[in-house]
Amino acid sequence: MGKTSEDITPTEAGASEKLSSGGGGGSQLSITLKKQLGLLNGVAIIIGIIVGSGIFVSPKGVLLEAGSVGLCLTVWALTGAVCSIGAMCYAELGTCILTSGADYGYIMQAHGDLPAFLFLWVCLVVIIPTGNAITALTFANYILQPFFPDCGPPQNAVTLLAALCLTILTFINCTNVKWATRVQDIFTFTKIFALIIIII
Repeated sequence: MGKTSEDITPTEAGASEKLSSGGGGGSQLSITLKKQLGLLNGVAIIIGIIVGSGIFVSPKGVLLEAGSVGLCLTVWALTGAVCSIGAMCYAELGTCILTSGADYGYIMQAHGDLPAFLFLWVCLVVIIPTGNAITALTFANYILQPFFPDCGPPQNAVTLLAALCLTILTFINCTNVKWATRVQDIFTFTKIFALIIIII
């Protein structure tokens, strides 16, 4: 995330002045980001990552294919159990392998540098961008749906709105950490509220 003048501590400001004036006497100075994420922000980020846009799209298809509410709930219960097993495996990995990087760190520990690098490269180029694009398209489709009650919204309008959303969120994340955490908190609580309405 970007770093603005309000994110720099007085110590860092002094270090920057020393570096710019050529001072420091040969000692190496380190400049680090101020810790601004609290417990609520951390929980909101984790929930935002776990609860994706698929939960707002897939229930309709599952219900149609299952044919009954009972079978649909059974499918959701079974898949929830499988997901819980995966979550427990990740929790165990997190307590056993104490390196940062999550998947990258685990793969590097188990298989070496090259597979870990290839996985990270695929994530940055393919997996994460496509996931963000799907989320943005889902959001744009739901936002535009009330304006087109008799038919689906035009694909060009959905694409443009999704691109605009991604651009705005990228700008916010690159500009200010506090703005990014506020946006994350708002969207996470909105997502949970929408899920509660769906469940009810």
